[in-house]
Amino acid sequence: MTLLERDGANRYRVRRRGNMRVDAVLYLNDALKRSFDDEKAIEQLCDAAALPGVQDPVVGMPDIHLGFGLPIGGVMAVDAAEGVVSAGAVGMDINCGVRLLRTNIEADSLDKPTLRRLIDAIVKRVPPGVGKMSRQSSLVKKHLQRYLVEGVPFMIEGGYGRPEDLTSIEEGGVLEGADPIAVSDRAMKRSAQLSTIGGGNHFVELGRVDRTFGADAKEKLGLAEGQLTVLIHTGSRGFGHQICNDYTDLMLEAAARMKLEIPTKGLAAVPIRSSEGRRYLAAMACAVNFAFCNRQWITHDVRQAFSEVLGGNDRDYDLGLVYDVAHNIAKFEEVGGKRLLIHRKGATRALPAGHPANPPRYRDLGHPVLVPGSMGTASYVIVGEPAVEQTFYSVNHGAGRVLSRRAARREIEVEALRKSLGEVMVPGRDYRAYLDEAPQAYKDIEAVIDTFTEIGFTRRMARLLPVAVIKGQR
Repeated sequence: MTLLERDGANRYRVRRRGNMRVDAVLYLNDALKRSFDDEKAIEQLCDAAALPGVQDPVVGMPDIHLGFGLPIGGVMAVDAAEGVVSAGAVGMDINCGVRLLRTNIEADSLDKPTLRRLIDAIVKRVPPGVGKMSRQSSLVKKHLQRYLVEGVPFMIEGGYGRPEDLTSIEEGGVLEGADPIAVSDRAMKRSAQLSTIGGGNHFVELGRVDRTFGADAKEKLGLAEGQLTVLIHTGSRGFGHQICNDYTDLMLEAAARMKLEIPTKGLAAVPIRSSEGRRYLAAMACAVNFAFCNRQWITHDVRQAFSEVLGGNDRDYDLGLVYDVAHNIAKFEEVGGKRLLIHRKGATRALPAGHPANPPRYRDLGHPVLVPGSMGTASYVIVGEPAVEQTFYSVNHGAGRVLSRRAARREIEVEALRKSLGEVMVPGRDYRAYLDEAPQAYKDIEAVIDTFTEIGFTRRMARLLPVAVIKGQR
């Protein structure tokens, strides 16, 4: 990468050039840098650095790879008053995110038949796969407007969760400013997918706490080694995807009319204060709240599945919410005394201890950040440290792909996938369905996590290993 200059430990910089208004910075440790060759993703960071109002620098995460407009694993902050908003810099699956449930069950105490029954009970309630519709379509249709505007608090009011869940969700489970009037009829028609995970890298995973790092994991997160956990990874499904497409087209037309220079269609943008900008943020907030509700409904379904299979009440097994973090989102935040609109695409907010935007229960720790690996490798729970302000309080959202889905299906053999999964249980017996999600298609999660922990931006809390994974086919 001829454009990348080493700029300190695990940090590389592309100096401002051409139309760039600010620099671009990329975080990679030595292990990741040796194999990194994604020049197109770097070009996308540079394109974002040319947008009006952009703040120094545009940031690439350790899991960076090519995306639509901004790369996946990209962070772009703009001045809240003078900057632009870009649908492509938020992403297609608005508020794709991860939540973690803990249990009081020893993972090794569940035999394979019991695990299989748990998987089947979850799949019965949470249909995996592209295009799958909710089993609750009548409720979704009846209450859709309230889900979009009021988010998880409305779901809790209706009995889909516990009141304490709200203390452990980013934004308390509802992003203000949502207005369904800003959402197209076409997007509304794609809203019947609450309580579905979709396809691709989305999943419900039963895991085991493999290792904890310090007393805070147990004392403040309730995580202990050997304990069974549940990770849920999904977002706003086709609803958010349609909103991104709708507003990318609208922003492209509006930018031409306003004579704004836009680097690529994927970074089509309009001023935040324009009518188009305000409408996008209102529609995006609807998708954010839809995704929070989606993960909340799945949480309710998972709790019911445990009760069905193991008997008793779901609280008998704890199944408390540790945290829920958002990816693919734009939010107004204060950084360095400035009010910014921070676009995080394939990136996660990480607030350190003492930051006032932390939920009260995590004010003295920093809220947990959930970083899934792949269906055969570790996932991590980490927290931010004060130095993470340098990335606008942002860290990577996962491991990051090294092979496209098509390349993975072409290059990875079924037997290699089977071997890499080992004892990890998956629905069905046709491993070909999971080739594009094979661990070999992803970066080394250990190197990705090391990139920020080595320079003091984050610290580890717990390492989780998969026991059983539910993924939907594309």
